[in-house]
Amino acid sequence: MKPAEVYILNQPEIYREILLNLQVIIENALPEADLHFKWNVPYYYLNNKPFCFLNASHKGKFVDLAFNKGYQLQQHIEYLNGDNRNTFKSLRYFSIEEIDVRILHDVILEAQSLH
Repeated sequence: MKPAEVYILNQPEIYREILLNLQVIIENALPEADLHFKWNVPYYYLNNKPFCFLNASHKGKFVDLAFNKGYQLQQHIEYLNGDNRNTFKSLRYFSIEEIDVRILHDVILEAQSLH
């Protein structure tokens, strides 16, 4: 089993459920994406370059799906969180019910176009 998969499966249930759903959505939208384990989080690469990562924040009680070129994204900016980061913006989920597949898919495809 890959270290990124171990990270996901070892999370408490609330985070694991969100992470697994995000993993399925990302991999369906971008079958060419490669899942790695970098900087202690699951990190998707496209064309051998970092694309986005998943992070379970136990302190904040959410899961972030952060995009490397997040500040260049134009769609659904009202859902993107910057948290004083220079280049990343993320979609933040506190529960599985908050995942809007349409918005997530739009953001993934836009981020892919910038990659």
